[in-house]
Amino acid sequence: MHSSNTSPARAGRSGTRWALVSVLSANMLVDALEVSATVVALPRIGDGLGLQVPGLQWVVSAFAAGFGALVLLGGRLVERLGRRRVYLAALLLFAAASLAGALTDSAAVLIATRAVKGGCVALTAPTGLAILVSAVPDGPARRRAVSLYSFFGAAGFCAGLLLSGLLTGVGWRWTLAFPAPVALLLLAAGLRLVPRDGPAPRPAVRATRLALVAGPALAAAVALLLYGLSCAVGAGREPARAGAAFAGALLSGTVFVAAERASPRPLVAAGLLRHAPLVRSAIGAATLNGSYVAFLLVASLDLHRAGSTPWQTALAFLPAGAPLAVSALYSARIALRLGPARAVAAGAVAAPLGYALYPRAGPPGGAGFADLLPATGCVGAAFVLAFTALHLQATGGLPPEHRQPAGALYQTCVQLGAALTAVPVAALYPADRGAALALVTAVGLTGAGVALGALTGRNRLPHLPAPGRTGTPVRPERKAS
Repeated sequence: MHSSNTSPARAGRSGTRWALVSVLSANMLVDALEVSATVVALPRIGDGLGLQVPGLQWVVSAFAAGFGALVLLGGRLVERLGRRRVYLAALLLFAAASLAGALTDSAAVLIATRAVKGGCVALTAPTGLAILVSAVPDGPARRRAVSLYSFFGAAGFCAGLLLSGLLTGVGWRWTLAFPAPVALLLLAAGLRLVPRDGPAPRPAVRATRLALVAGPALAAAVALLLYGLSCAVGAGREPARAGAAFAGALLSGTVFVAAERASPRPLVAAGLLRHAPLVRSAIGAATLNGSYVAFLLVASLDLHRAGSTPWQTALAFLPAGAPLAVSALYSARIALRLGPARAVAAGAVAAPLGYALYPRAGPPGGAGFADLLPATGCVGAAFVLAFTALHLQATGGLPPEHRQPAGALYQTCVQLGAALTAVPVAALYPADRGAALALVTAVGLTGAGVALGALTGRNRLPHLPAPGRTGTPVRPERKAS
């Protein structure tokens, strides 16, 4: 008879730790499925609420805008309130917004709930990862936990497609309502499993107050810019409203810049904006995600017009999302083997190639799976090659203390790219579908140009002061591609 080296207490702690990892990963999956589930359900939502395409795109854009507008401020909220409090509150608000969106007959209320949900995901996704990293000891256990978390995030797109394909066939409200009970179950588990925050230094009052000015100012600038774009493009142009919205966006942006310049610890460190790999990667990720979301919007509307069921639409989109889910555990290895810059360039070229292969003639968008496969296959390959490589390229050359704010800035650009592309594409679609597809392709080509230019350019890495300090600058590591 032999004895085990693992004590009951240690086994219990390990079991609790992996239960926490499971809850956080499941939450990441729910967060990730929001975009794909809504894209499949979008035409049915429009039919149910009487929304035309230019207004319908707000269901997608509002989520991306809410995420992009809040992710920079989220880190400061966590510092002020604690990880546990922010994470659990965001989960509760996410569940409430999901239920409200599913029950409303008002398009305005639905769009508002989508923006709220995007803001909640901007809090739960990075905070969940921070909780995971602090709860799991460094080494193989943490690497497994982070891999599981990342895999669930990548698999969320496919899960959203299939789930929405099933639920939207019954009723589009079920697709919007589904996350509510799941989020409440995760909240109940989180109340037991998410550890309480230890003592932490209180952030400086002045920096916190200015962050609470800068964050809402950025959100207002984003919302007004998107509204202005929707009024400036397409058949229903309203120049006066567009001008007023752009003026409001400029004013809000000025307030944001003034608050940032006055802050001893701005949300966006000026040095990060001079870090060439981060800037290029942010532009590349914004164009990749923006063209991708807009492409799915066009294809979803095309398939609906051609008579496809939600389930058929979900299956048609699978080649665009499944490759990333299948390769999620190996994506970093693929990027490092090719070199991040080469992987990004290959992916950035594959995406516009896919958009160019999308059917332009015949039934709107082509009604068959085989008609869409060349386009969706190229787009899926683009994400496998470029998605992880872009993030590695953005933050890999920075010292650890700069990676969190750089990651927040990067994610802001990713989400705003989706919102800023979907708005004009949806405005163009009803009157000129060809122009909408041309814009999608042009955005993709812009990302390809930036990525190909990076292959021949040199990375000039600036000296960056440590976050929150004004002392000796810190030189970034020279590992960026």
